[in-house]
Amino acid sequence: MDYQETKQKIKNCRDILVGIVPSPEAQVQQITIALMYKFMDDMDKEAEEKHDAPPMFFAGEFAKYSWTKLLSPQVGNQERLNLYAEAIEKMNENKGIPHLFRDIFKGAFLPYRNPESLGLFLKEINGFTYDNSENLGNAFEHLLSIMGSQGDAGMFRTPRHIIDFIVDAVNPQKNENICDPACGSAGFLISAYKHIINANTKKKMGDILSPEEKKKLIKNFSGYDISPDMVRLSKVNLYLHGFPNPTIFEYDALSSEEKWDENFDVMLANPPFMSPKGGIRPHKRFSVQANRSEVLFVDYILEHLRPNGRAGIIVPEGIIFQSATAYKALRKLLIEDGLLAVVSLPA
Repeated sequence: MDYQETKQKIKNCRDILVGIVPSPEAQVQQITIALMYKFMDDMDKEAEEKHDAPPMFFAGEFAKYSWTKLLSPQVGNQERLNLYAEAIEKMNENKGIPHLFRDIFKGAFLPYRNPESLGLFLKEINGFTYDNSENLGNAFEHLLSIMGSQGDAGMFRTPRHIIDFIVDAVNPQKNENICDPACGSAGFLISAYKHIINANTKKKMGDILSPEEKKKLIKNFSGYDISPDMVRLSKVNLYLHGFPNPTIFEYDALSSEEKWDENFDVMLANPPFMSPKGGIRPHKRFSVQANRSEVLFVDYILEHLRPNGRAGIIVPEGIIFQSATAYKALRKLLIEDGLLAVVSLPA
């Protein structure tokens, strides 16, 4: 199944859900959960066929929820709905599966009770297989892009060509630690990873990298986001692009000091620049005293770059033109700390 077919199948899933799950975000979550459910069963089957190993995901009391049993013709529509709804709500209690998967299912539930719609939806999901995870990862990013341009917390989707342009300009390297402190669906991190792989390719993708370098490479990426839903989606997105255990954290970079002492070679971000009424209440370790998120995020990134580090940040024009004290202090800091370029984008 190629990328276009994968994309079409994701569209079909949305078409089934659109009448019963109106919110695009909720549709994405339902497709994400169902895909991971199916992949867990695929991985159990692969372990059994290739290594004669017992199932890991659907074992013990969770064996009754396996995808194969769920889609058995002997299971009626209502029974299937009851099994699936129960499974996704209990899966985060499954101690036999990796932490990443428990995180994905944390708080998951089925928001509708239409057995026929669920049957159609699961039949569509059944057409996906884990062996095409790269194509699926790209299609999943496409799915995330339709969630809307702006969220309640001022989160903007960054167009792929803008992400790739910034990553190319910053030029991350295979031995550098890379962070996005407002990672959303992990678009910047995935673009940076692909950039490094392409830069280390002769004939086959990443063939210049040794197996050891590839293992180290995927440990060099980390991201934070304030939204638990975005943390879940970014983990899945990275997993589908070959990251077995993505290091994405639910973390408020502006008000928490827990990770303040971490530093990075490369930082890439399109942070949320919508300050709540009354402003942000940051902790006291910022160089620039401010209560506007655009000032604080840029300051945060500067504070967490290593001495020869580089950053690519999307900022509102106010950072360049506003005359308030905090903006002036930030511009002074930027210029003295090695600002290289400002690229103005069309509206």
